[in-house]
Amino acid sequence: MTPSDPPAGSPGAAAPPGNRLRARAAWTAIALQFRATPAGASLLFGTTVGVGVAPAAAAWLTKLLFDELGRGAQADTHKAVTLGIAAAALAAVTALLLQLAAYLDELVRRRLVVEVERTLFAKVDRFRGLRRFEDPAFHDRLRLAQQASEDAPHNVTMFTQEAVRSVAAISGFAGALLAVWPPMVGLLLLVGAAALLARLSLARRQVVVWELSSARLRRHLFYRSLLTDPRAAKEIRLFGLGGFFNGRLIRALSDATEAELAVARRGALVQSGFAALNAVVAGLGMVVVVVGAAHGRFTVGDVTLFIAAAAGVQGAFTGIVQQAGMAAEGARLFGHYLDLLDEPDDLPGGDAPAPALTGHIELRDVWFRYDPSGPWVLRGVDLTVPAGTALGLVGRNGAGKSTLIKLLCRFYDPERGAILWDGADIRTMDVAELRRRIGVTFQDYMTYDLTAAENIGIGDLPYREDLDRIRAGAAQAGIDGTLRALPDGYQTQLSRVHLDEDDGTPGVTLSGGQWQRVALARSLMRGDADLLILDEPSSGLDPEAEHEVHRTLGRHRRGRTALLVSHRLGALREADAIAVLVDGQIAERGSHAELMSLDGHYARLFGLQAAGYTDRADSLGDNGSGSITAESAEAAG
Repeated sequence: MTPSDPPAGSPGAAAPPGNRLRARAAWTAIALQFRATPAGASLLFGTTVGVGVAPAAAAWLTKLLFDELGRGAQADTHKAVTLGIAAAALAAVTALLLQLAAYLDELVRRRLVVEVERTLFAKVDRFRGLRRFEDPAFHDRLRLAQQASEDAPHNVTMFTQEAVRSVAAISGFAGALLAVWPPMVGLLLLVGAAALLARLSLARRQVVVWELSSARLRRHLFYRSLLTDPRAAKEIRLFGLGGFFNGRLIRALSDATEAELAVARRGALVQSGFAALNAVVAGLGMVVVVVGAAHGRFTVGDVTLFIAAAAGVQGAFTGIVQQAGMAAEGARLFGHYLDLLDEPDDLPGGDAPAPALTGHIELRDVWFRYDPSGPWVLRGVDLTVPAGTALGLVGRNGAGKSTLIKLLCRFYDPERGAILWDGADIRTMDVAELRRRIGVTFQDYMTYDLTAAENIGIGDLPYREDLDRIRAGAAQAGIDGTLRALPDGYQTQLSRVHLDEDDGTPGVTLSGGQWQRVALARSLMRGDADLLILDEPSSGLDPEAEHEVHRTLGRHRRGRTALLVSHRLGALREADAIAVLVDGQIAERGSHAELMSLDGHYARLFGLQAAGYTDRADSLGDNGSGSITAESAEAAG
């Protein structure tokens, strides 16, 4: 009987953030700068106010100076000189404030990026399972969150600073405009408000384009990394795939670029229109003031002040409009960042301790599939592994072996049934503590661009610098001699991509079989693990190396609970029991001899492998190159 489907829906791209989330994003971004660098953010705020007030003060000093000089012979020379010195000193102070503000702005921006990225990837690390990482929509959201972490907080805080500076500037200049020709203030405010609304509309359109283009840009990054990946370089060159992948790279980038250019063209037209309107307003004001001065209503200083004030207000509005648009984009993007931080874990947390395994591990009626609408991978699996025994797991590709391992490591939870650790459901246990009791060599093991010692030592992070322990694991995996013979021994960088961090020398790379032994040594670092899982630990080894590794592993796992997965059935003959997975169900279980006597799935698979070796023996015999007996063929199988 098939269990009912779970409720529809899966983790995916969230809806665009609403106004409340954007307001929260803006406030959080502002607060973040004070958390990242309290002194720098406070100094930047004060410096920004000073920079905003300075132009207005300079305009007033210039007006007073010109008015004094305009008195001709009645001018007070001492007062004029004092005003000139004050104007020069203010200009010098403004220049210093601008340099200080530029440095403080860079300081705050860089500290913000560090703080936001630290928080973002700490959250990503807290996802206990794998479901998020196998969801393309999640990767699109993560990319948007990463994009937000780079510039969005800075853009929001820059808008705050620009607003402070602009308000200070406008406040200083507004009095001058009101004193000379009051309607100018209203005209400039109307044009500035219209420009602000248009820029905010463009910002919303721009973020929508970014959201829609995220998948395209992620594909672009994938093809770009693929074309420079040393692991892919062989096939790309052998099969002539460079042009094929490059074409897809350019197509993904072009599609995203065209959408952004459309927004940019619209923005250029709108901003050009407002620039022309600003020029008309400024010209109108200029005509009014010049005519007034010609009729004696305004002094030369009034004209000078009006020109400076009008330009200052227009400049302040232009700055605040541009920053408001960037802040709106930043707030909306930062909403994706905050949304990701609020994302619940894909696995419910447990808080019970994970005790040492003394009884057994049991899979009880376990059903699992990766997607609610997808096929069942495991279908009612019942399996018991007594503590201290080794169970071999056999099955064709796609039978569910790797999925079963993922469930044991609690990367996923069963949709139905339970996995019990000495009778306790592993879902009730602390995930990190449970995994600490498991050592795994995955079939799709990782090759890290680290030193040889680090590649092994990270298997038990607290002991990553314990070279004796690292070498012991390497010796058990049969790779110690190879690593000691490297140019810098265990401190050799295992990479063709990165240089050595200490002396900048190129690293080296290992063969597939050697890398597999390194991965095996990594899992063996957990010498106190209760459960040892070996998923195809010798698939890349030659027969002699495979025999040596299995003999060493046999000694290592003696008395431990072990799950052994291999397509080479001969490697599992010494297991205490062998289970055969067929279409997500345990079809057979028993010792090698018992399963052979059943003449079922296992016997058929074993016979096919043995036949392959027998054919090879016949071929060698026909060529006069030697012979292989049926018994040795069976053992090799």
